[in-house]
Amino acid sequence: MRFIYTFIFVLIFSNSIFSQSQETFLKKVSDTILNTSRTLKVPDPFNAEKTTLKLFPGKIFHYPDKNTFINWICKTCKPQDYPDANEMDGDQSFPYSEGVATRILKNIDYSDSKGNQFKLLFFNHSAGDEDGLQVSRFTGGLVGLAKFAKNGTIWEMKSFQPAITAFGSFSQSPKPELVQIGEDQYAFTIRHSNGGPGAPYYGILYLIAGFEGRYQPIMQVDGYSLSNSPNSDWSSSYTVVTDNGKKFFRDFIITTTGTYRQAKNTEDDYEVGVPEEIAAMAKTKKEFDFVIEKRFSFKGKKYTLVGKPVVKFSKIK
Repeated sequence: MRFIYTFIFVLIFSNSIFSQSQETFLKKVSDTILNTSRTLKVPDPFNAEKTTLKLFPGKIFHYPDKNTFINWICKTCKPQDYPDANEMDGDQSFPYSEGVATRILKNIDYSDSKGNQFKLLFFNHSAGDEDGLQVSRFTGGLVGLAKFAKNGTIWEMKSFQPAITAFGSFSQSPKPELVQIGEDQYAFTIRHSNGGPGAPYYGILYLIAGFEGRYQPIMQVDGYSLSNSPNSDWSSSYTVVTDNGKKFFRDFIITTTGTYRQAKNTEDDYEVGVPEEIAAMAKTKKEFDFVIEKRFSFKGKKYTLVGKPVVKFSKIK
């Protein structure tokens, strides 16, 4: 009986200590934090850190290694599921029940043809932690954004989307890159890449754009890159087509250049998954270089492959 009482005391004491510890690094916030209709005006010059703290008013931590993040927890928020590009552990339920760490991912400036100035402030969400640890190889960083337009000496938030999709590894998303896909129409790309310890890293290109009232992925290009492989490797680039008269959602040309070498069947060198355009050649040849050119066009709600990919081989052995 004494053992049972002792166990209960230790359990209650531990929970109390955990609760106190949690309160020291996770600030409780209201569910209005996720309201996409929120309004926000900030003065020029635009301060990304102060602005992010207004959007996510948690407890901010500054560490010497430039690891700056805002910890917060929302007890009244209703979590929603968001896709993780890794597709290993399913969707991410956000906000996380254990709390959220929000970091600035990137701040992008651009102007339209009329000289109007805009900012895209991107942030990365991961599980809240007092030390700012970002763990789990196959957990992506959940990306969100806020778009601001300049009006005189004020930056006014025009759209706010706390979360979109998770990309990357160890809860850290790759940084987005701005791309113009039409007349005064801008989107951004993210190059997701991941793989097991010591194994090849496969890359996928995502195009995220404002469509149907929200930012969402509208193009996915698999086989965009391969790295960390002893013999084979490839990488890609994209070009937006501007000569076909399309005003919005212009076509993309994806060019993939690489080398395939048959694996030596050693512990560190095993066969990799190759793009389907070179799969037949890989079955009969030990080594070759290749270039693949594919065209993607916007159809309905997403970009899809159009026409037949053009493939060129060289240095075949």
